[in-house]
Amino acid sequence: MRISMTAIKHALQRDIFTPNDERLLSIVNVCKAGKKKKNCFLCATVTTERPVQVKVVKVKKSDKGDFYKRQMAWELRDLMEVDAKDANKENPEFDLHFEKVYRWVASSTAEKNSFISCIWKLNQRYLRKKVEFVNVSPQLLEELPKAEESVPSGESQSVAGGDEDALDDYQELNAREEQDIEGMMEVCEYAISNAEAFAEKLSRELQVLDGANIQSIMASEKQVNILMQLLDQALAEVDTIEGKLLSYEEMLQSVKDQMDQISHSNRLIQISNTNNGKLLDEIQFLVNYMDLSKGHIKALQEGDLSSPKGIEACINASEALSQCMNVELKPGHDKLMAVKQQQHLFSELRDTFARRLTNHLNNVFVHQFNHFSHFKMTIPQFYRSSCLSLPGHDQSSTLAQHTADLTLPKHSPLHRDLLRYAKLMEWLKNTQREKYEGLSRTYVDYMTRLYEREIKDFFEVAKIKMAGTSKDGKGKFGKTSKKSRFPNLSLSLMLAFLTGLQPRFLGKRAHSNRKLRVKEKGLHGSSGKLTGSTSSLNKLAVSSSNSRRSQSSSLLDMGNMSASDLDVADRTRFDKIFEQVLSELEPLCLAEQDFISKFFKLQQNATLAQGEHVDDADGTTPSRPVSEHRLSISEKDMVRMMMNKIFQSIETELNTLIALGDKIDSFNSLYMLVKMSHHVWTAENVDPASYLSTTLGNVLVTVKRNFDKCISCQIRQMEEVKISKKSKVGILAFVTGFEEFAKLAEAIFRNAERRGDLDKAYIKLIRAVFNNVEKVANESQKTPRDVVMMENFHHIFSTLSSLKISCLEAERKEAKQKYTDHLQSYVIYSLGQPLEKLNHFFEGVEARVAQGVREEEVSYQLAFNKQELRKVIKEYPGKEVKKGLDNLYKKVDKHLCEEENLLQVVWHSMQDEFIRQYKHFEGLINRCYPGSGITMEFTIKDMLEYFSSIAQSH
Repeated sequence: MRISMTAIKHALQRDIFTPNDERLLSIVNVCKAGKKKKNCFLCATVTTERPVQVKVVKVKKSDKGDFYKRQMAWELRDLMEVDAKDANKENPEFDLHFEKVYRWVASSTAEKNSFISCIWKLNQRYLRKKVEFVNVSPQLLEELPKAEESVPSGESQSVAGGDEDALDDYQELNAREEQDIEGMMEVCEYAISNAEAFAEKLSRELQVLDGANIQSIMASEKQVNILMQLLDQALAEVDTIEGKLLSYEEMLQSVKDQMDQISHSNRLIQISNTNNGKLLDEIQFLVNYMDLSKGHIKALQEGDLSSPKGIEACINASEALSQCMNVELKPGHDKLMAVKQQQHLFSELRDTFARRLTNHLNNVFVHQFNHFSHFKMTIPQFYRSSCLSLPGHDQSSTLAQHTADLTLPKHSPLHRDLLRYAKLMEWLKNTQREKYEGLSRTYVDYMTRLYEREIKDFFEVAKIKMAGTSKDGKGKFGKTSKKSRFPNLSLSLMLAFLTGLQPRFLGKRAHSNRKLRVKEKGLHGSSGKLTGSTSSLNKLAVSSSNSRRSQSSSLLDMGNMSASDLDVADRTRFDKIFEQVLSELEPLCLAEQDFISKFFKLQQNATLAQGEHVDDADGTTPSRPVSEHRLSISEKDMVRMMMNKIFQSIETELNTLIALGDKIDSFNSLYMLVKMSHHVWTAENVDPASYLSTTLGNVLVTVKRNFDKCISCQIRQMEEVKISKKSKVGILAFVTGFEEFAKLAEAIFRNAERRGDLDKAYIKLIRAVFNNVEKVANESQKTPRDVVMMENFHHIFSTLSSLKISCLEAERKEAKQKYTDHLQSYVIYSLGQPLEKLNHFFEGVEARVAQGVREEEVSYQLAFNKQELRKVIKEYPGKEVKKGLDNLYKKVDKHLCEEENLLQVVWHSMQDEFIRQYKHFEGLINRCYPGSGITMEFTIKDMLEYFSSIAQSH
């Protein structure tokens, strides 16, 4: 059986494991426990290559032949437990615990123990005792030699292969050994048939060889003794050499100790040098960054903040101080006494200089405010002093001279002086925030009072010029002589303005001259009436203009061409004044906002609006586009708050001025809408978030509201129009008024940004005109409805065609259609009168034909026979027709108005219609009375001559 298992082991090694570079170390014949016996082999193998892999392989003999096949393999590292079932009794059963438990029964207990022992040894060598062995006899788990345990698995080929005898007594024969065994077996014929005799023979030969070996060893004893003597001599020499080596070692140890001392000293010296270098660096750092020169200290304590050189020195000193205070100290520096002293010095210098700078800038603000306010006198004060001290003529001329220039004072000198301190303000902002904010509030307070006074004076002048120019122009309609009645026009207008008179209408009332003389005399006689402020003048202007609005501000009054021309001139002057106001405010606000941003350092890069200039500290005038996006949110809010505070009166004054302009003439809202829209658009292009853009946008809403109110007022006045029952209607006043409004609006809104607002107003107005023309036509008693509709829609069509307003193209076509329809209706209605009986006769003929009577049988009808036809025709000879046409011409002339000049158009249309009727009557005669020889008493040629002669005679 042993030889049989050896042969099987040899066959498995050759056929299965050698091709896979594996060596078979142990084998056991097993079958699964509790099942029908199907024998197989469990093999323990290791790989020949590094790293070594240990496996347990299940091999099964094929059913169809004598060869073996590999069925399953497990890594030994996956083996968790080996259970031998019983350590004291012989039991062939054992379990292997991999991912699941495999239960086996060995063919013999000896094979089982040999296999488990091999597994234990492989576990000891390669897995470091990872596998747990249960119920295994202690004799099987013998310890490996220490030399083997100390060698890690896979370290050397000799260890991996040299222990195979310990794992198993089997070793594969090499080729030479196989040849020797085969030769020996050939010599002995019974080597195969009688293995025991062959083994005994081999044993005897081995004993012979052992005896020969012993004899050979005994014969070589003399050589061994000689060898031992040589070894003794060598050991003596070794002892001598060891003594010398010990002395050398002692000498080297002394040298080593000395070198260690030298090395230690060098290391201490190096550490000392390193520490000294670091200390020098720290001292150099503190000296370089924590030292402030005496010149800078003097500039901070005593520097002149009024001279350019002193300011420059203070700026340099403040920057140096900031660098010293903001230096990043290393850990521990703040504990040094010198550093603490320097920091205390820097804090004192900072507080001292911040206090000096704050006091100086406060004084500068006060000085500049007093300087700009010293020579400014408000309009009411000037007017009061001039009226009290000067004669009447000199008073008016001086006032006119004072109000001639509508300008705002320029603050560029103030800005230029203060911008020299911009860098110092930035330093103050970064170091002393409270003082910086206090200066900001101080500046805002002073500038608020200064601007409020200047803006109030400016708007008072604008209001006087606005009201004065309106009355100046409208006074030209007075019937009295300007030279005889008013020795000075400006004074008379101002007096009229103060007393609420209407100079434009002085000549339209019989008693107006007498009232003006009384008022003028009373004013010249009492100086107390001239001491009111301009705000009272404004109230008087507003109240006095209320009585004029219905005459100068509606579409109903625009029919008067001379008055309209004068209104346009007045409105043009108003437009110039309003534009001047906005043009003065815009650069003022932009310059102030730019100055605030620069002076108070509320943006990263100081920039200016395109086209605007503000003198810098060095006298240059840089101009760059505003970079609004560089402002942070908080800084933008701060700029906006400061601007709102400084210019808090602008929006109120603008709204008051707009209200005054609207009171003077509601059509001024057109000019204001265009101008305000343009300035809002310009401001938004410069800076959408600027104060100017926001304020003008708010005011634009008010202007737009006034514009809408103006349009609604015009529509309401159209609806309230009443016509006279005794006179013909003609062209309605609001129709001609719409024409003048459209011409005025087109002139104003040329190249305007808000054209859409006007287009919407056009639609509202034209629809109101259409509706009210039809309403008036329906209510007209003196003039036929068709005539009212025809004339007015012809006028509307002509107006829209000449103006070419694109948004009213549909209304233009509608007006033309209405004009054409009502012209045709009026012509047909009028022509029925001269040939009335003839018309009725042929209407009856057509009625009979329509009822089914054949045309050639109509003559047999009693009421429409030939005799009746001749009778009716004889009633209209040429003379009677001409007379009837002449009466018709007079009637039409009486219906039509002279302004539209449609008489010849209507007369020509009547001629065409009369000819059409004549041809129609002739056709009916030829079809209904064939062969009768009946014809009209006049021909088409006669009829053309009638129409021509009548038209020429009139």
